[in-house]
Amino acid sequence: MSRFLLITLTEDCLRRAAAGDRGAQCVVYEQSAAPVFALIRRLVRGRAAAEDVFQDCMMGLLRQLPQFRGAVPFGAWARQVALRHCLMHLRSPWQRARRALDALLPGEVESLLQPAIEPASPELIDLERALARLPPMVRAIVWMHDAEGLSHEEIAAHFGRSISFSKSRLSRAHALLRAQLGGQHAAPALPDAPAAAPRAMP
Repeated sequence: MSRFLLITLTEDCLRRAAAGDRGAQCVVYEQSAAPVFALIRRLVRGRAAAEDVFQDCMMGLLRQLPQFRGAVPFGAWARQVALRHCLMHLRSPWQRARRALDALLPGEVESLLQPAIEPASPELIDLERALARLPPMVRAIVWMHDAEGLSHEEIAAHFGRSISFSKSRLSRAHALLRAQLGGQHAAPALPDAPAAAPRAMP
């Protein structure tokens, strides 16, 4: 179950936080910080980069609170804010250049495979490494669907693409993961998802 679903904030707290009440904003921050950072660490390589995205995300979340209308649970809305910040980071020209450099310096890539939470078994370590080898946008689709429980419709909307795009990328990513984990001949690498404008927040 997504950790975002465990966020419990009263309407009064959210209203006061949106109006600028510092105490209420601290409560929102304390409830949201852990699931937001956990998601960012799964999608953004490198702790320093993840911390930068986290800070931007939390400031953006508090700044956008007046736009939250309660059409969806607050946790689902906060997850959309975090995903939007992650995808903007992954789409940035600097990150594309960094990934190209990583491809030329494979020894450096291994240092980025340290998991966000230390796995308890060799199988989990292997899974972490297999996920890390996926293209960043494809890894994001896998995590959004398999861990966060987003539907193909929701994923497609985030990427500004069709539902079949989400389904085909996820299916191919699963095949790559099975090949890596099973020691089979690896399937051809997936291209990253093309940049597209993130969807508007509800």
